[in-house]
Amino acid sequence: MKPSKNTQSEQESLFAERQTIHPRIVFGFFSRLKALSGVILLSLYYLIPWLQWDNHQAILFDLPGRKFHILGLTFWPQDFIFLTFLLIVAGLTLFFVTTLTGRLWCGFACPQTIWTDAFLWMERLVEGDRPKQIKLEKSPMSFRKFRLKVTKHTLWLIFALFTGFTFVGYFTPIRELSEALMIFNLSESETFWLFFYAFATYGNAGWMREQVCIYMCPYSRFQSAMFDKDTMIIAYDEKRGESRGSRKKNNKNYKNNGLGDCIDCTMCVQVCPTGIDIRDGLQYECISCSACVDVCDSIMDKMGYPKGLVRYTTENRLNNKTTHIFRPRIFVYGGILLAIFIGIGYSIGARTLVELDVIRDRNSLFIENDDGLIENVYSLRIINIDDHPHIYEITASGIEGLQLIKDKEIQVGAGEVMTVPVRLAVDYENLSQRSTHVRFKLTARKNPELTVTEEARFLGPHH
Repeated sequence: MKPSKNTQSEQESLFAERQTIHPRIVFGFFSRLKALSGVILLSLYYLIPWLQWDNHQAILFDLPGRKFHILGLTFWPQDFIFLTFLLIVAGLTLFFVTTLTGRLWCGFACPQTIWTDAFLWMERLVEGDRPKQIKLEKSPMSFRKFRLKVTKHTLWLIFALFTGFTFVGYFTPIRELSEALMIFNLSESETFWLFFYAFATYGNAGWMREQVCIYMCPYSRFQSAMFDKDTMIIAYDEKRGESRGSRKKNNKNYKNNGLGDCIDCTMCVQVCPTGIDIRDGLQYECISCSACVDVCDSIMDKMGYPKGLVRYTTENRLNNKTTHIFRPRIFVYGGILLAIFIGIGYSIGARTLVELDVIRDRNSLFIENDDGLIENVYSLRIINIDDHPHIYEITASGIEGLQLIKDKEIQVGAGEVMTVPVRLAVDYENLSQRSTHVRFKLTARKNPELTVTEEARFLGPHH
């Protein structure tokens, strides 16, 4: 059965074809700051894998070796708790920064924004600024259009592939990866992730752009929960700007005609990377990139009006109320962050590079050996999380005359986990009770600072 005309019309109205956005280039204080941020962050991403620290890559997540080198520190799977804390810190930092400065992260540091800006720069390099791009988009296919499009996408693909290569270089030593790439000897996993990350970069930054921010990123959806009337936002001063209307540059009597400072040039819309009109109020699509602030200030300069028609401000300040920078949620987020930072710093500084677990054999409470001594059997699980192998010495104490029956020296490689069976023996006369605390001590021979102790129980017969 065919749908009725009205039903068909309603269904069609739910879908709007995406209109390609060609942001106009803008120059100003915030645009220069944003460009500087992009250059620094991209440089860090592409250069850090090439830096060496203590004879290995400065940052390397060595999954096959189960160790992670981060600026001179080596972490092992046993240190997974630090990753948990790192994620908590990242989340709380985002909440803290958002509450204080709005979507500063989105506009100046988000990878989607940074890479999209890089792709936009390449697009302008090939096709020109916004008017030329729009004209090219509307023109029929020709050899020139085909050449420009191919050139642009070639640059995008090269940049995306280099991005994917660098990403893999954080997991495989990038110098080895480069040598393998030169002779086409990448592993299957390396090849997959190189092309996967390149494809994601090419698709997100080249094709989807603002669609990622508007439809895929959850941050824009729950940001309102972190905003209050004292949060920094980019806002249009409606009281000053309305009513909008064009006028001559030297017209000093425009206010007598009921006009505000907004000349309705729509430049704030043309520079917006998500295609919104900031004059419609705060919108979840706004990523606080500040392009509209710079372009509006330049128009105000040309018209001889005060800057700040579109500006960073707060809702309270727009309504001529006092803005409170320090408020309860700022102290809560800041206090929790400070406590976690101190805790992480102390934990990393105090962590030992060797761990010892003692597991008592539960198959038998005790045995009496041929010498008439009471024996208990244990399994010692030794984890050497240092970068170097060590020879460890084991001692036991807690009962007079306690004997450790096992080679006292055990060699454990870097990052190795070794389980060693040991036996403790003691004369029956030295046992004062059925269960007695004993202590195992593990010490690296050449580095006494690598010492760890662990308690266990020694069981004997009734007296």
